[in-house]
Amino acid sequence: MPNRRILSLWFPRLGAERLIRQDPGLGTAPFATVRDAGNAQVLGALSAAASAAGLYPGQPLRDAHAACADLLTRRANPHREAAFLGVLHRWAAKFSPWVGRKEPDALVIDLTGCAHLFGGEAALLAQVMLDCTDLGLSVSPGIADTYGAAWALARYGGAVAGSHRSGDAVDQEARATRSRAGKRRHWERGGAAPALPPVSTALPETETEAETGQGSKGRGDAVTSHRTGRRTGQRTGHRTGREDDAGRGAAVYPGAGTDAGTGRDARIAPPGKTYGALSALPIAALRLPGETVAQLSRLGLRRIGDLAGQPRASLARRFGTGLVYRLDQAMGAAPEPISPAAPPERFSIRLSLPDPIGLEADLLAALDRMLPPLCDKLRRKGRGARQLRFEAYRADGSMQWLGVGLARASADPERLRPLLAMKVGEVDAGFGIDMLRLDVTVHEPVHARDPVGHAEAGRVVAARLSGQTALDDLMGRLGARLGLEAITRRHPASSHIPEKSALTLAAAWSEPATDWPAPAAPRPLLLWRPEPVQATDHPDPPRRFRWRGRDFTATGLEGPERIAPEWWLEEPDWRSGQRDYWQVETDRGDRLWLYYAYGGALSSGWFCHGSFG
Repeated sequence: MPNRRILSLWFPRLGAERLIRQDPGLGTAPFATVRDAGNAQVLGALSAAASAAGLYPGQPLRDAHAACADLLTRRANPHREAAFLGVLHRWAAKFSPWVGRKEPDALVIDLTGCAHLFGGEAALLAQVMLDCTDLGLSVSPGIADTYGAAWALARYGGAVAGSHRSGDAVDQEARATRSRAGKRRHWERGGAAPALPPVSTALPETETEAETGQGSKGRGDAVTSHRTGRRTGQRTGHRTGREDDAGRGAAVYPGAGTDAGTGRDARIAPPGKTYGALSALPIAALRLPGETVAQLSRLGLRRIGDLAGQPRASLARRFGTGLVYRLDQAMGAAPEPISPAAPPERFSIRLSLPDPIGLEADLLAALDRMLPPLCDKLRRKGRGARQLRFEAYRADGSMQWLGVGLARASADPERLRPLLAMKVGEVDAGFGIDMLRLDVTVHEPVHARDPVGHAEAGRVVAARLSGQTALDDLMGRLGARLGLEAITRRHPASSHIPEKSALTLAAAWSEPATDWPAPAAPRPLLLWRPEPVQATDHPDPPRRFRWRGRDFTATGLEGPERIAPEWWLEEPDWRSGQRDYWQVETDRGDRLWLYYAYGGALSSGWFCHGSFG
């Protein structure tokens, strides 16, 4: 069985480049997305121009504006970015059917047995880079036997491990101290004693491994592997920008490069030689916490090869078992299961025409051919279309699209066709349409039968006989003209405050209200914001009062109904405290809803809140 090969694709600028694809004007200046971090705002994804200006992810927004005055920012949208990564998930399926997602800006692909279809792993990486360039995306790939190694190569491939301070502490020592330290044997500094090879072959093997950066014995000789990692690290430093061993290495994005000593791609670890590929990388590539990386750097352990030569018991005792476990995962000694993620379901159909069309009748005939197979796909998956997008591609290369929505998800062509037919007249054929596409942008699960018990069976049958489907179709037709958001319905709310006793909901995304609770007293047909009434400031209802510039005489009274404000909420209109409501019939034929406010934080008095008709 061949070695397992894992490809890690990291999109370091995913959030920023997604918005740049929608608005190319954002790419003309330094641009970054902004996210909340506690009570502050920090930078998220950065464009290439923003990185060139010295900005980095996680930088406070005010510091970024101080460093780059022309910085453009937009709010980060994790949900849209996740949906965009789902689109990239479908694209990545061309390289392997096994694609997973473990991070919000990266994909992991199992390439076992697939790379030869593209001419090898190097050719496959070239195809990945070409596709992402065409999409306007920055990508950093890495291929290795394990996910941990592929993750490290994708983010730190070819990186040079730096120090936690401004200068290398070892290089700043006195020469005599460095000279004595170099003469100390490796096992006296805490490492394991090496297994010495035969005398006749010791020198050639050591020289070969040091030159190639690939130990033929894997993790065999600790001294040779340690030296190999340092030499390789000195030769593969092709990354530019900032590098922070304390965990901010993500601010530096590696590009394509090769190992200067071997000529191979630094992002590909040869099969079975994971240690040789990772030994020169900084320890931050092991996915360690920033505090652990900083502590190891202060001890002079800055490369993965430095850790591999240390006693494991001492590392686990001082830094915990997580450090050793991450190292074993990267080297393949500890398992790291990864489950493939199913790509998001997409339902669409395309119709290519031999000759351009432009008549409305031709478009309707095309819909009659496209809707049945599309609805069959939906029914096989138990889904129903909620929103559809109809695209018309013209012969001159341009495209026009229009969308329709349904009040209830459906996979019935007879319910979808009338809505699309209402929109077909808006299509401008131009020089002719040579391709049509129908895409279900929003879909929901539907069931042929609703599982109900005996108590609900009568209600379900009554709802179906009352024409619920006809009401849904009516809302769909009105929504095609006005928009589904413009159609609303009222639902009861659990509040005794008059203006909060009902909620206004979108009719297409809510069920009809069945049971309205009966109020303690009748409510008026019309409600408005309380308006002052000129009357005697006394809780007893006035016989004569003035409202809206007219004088009224009360001929009938009913009440009072006392309503107190909700003390756990801050309502500006209810700062006047509790109210006594009265139904007042006037000599002008009006039946008004008046109340007396007892004051509270405001002055007391009479107000008019509504009318009974």
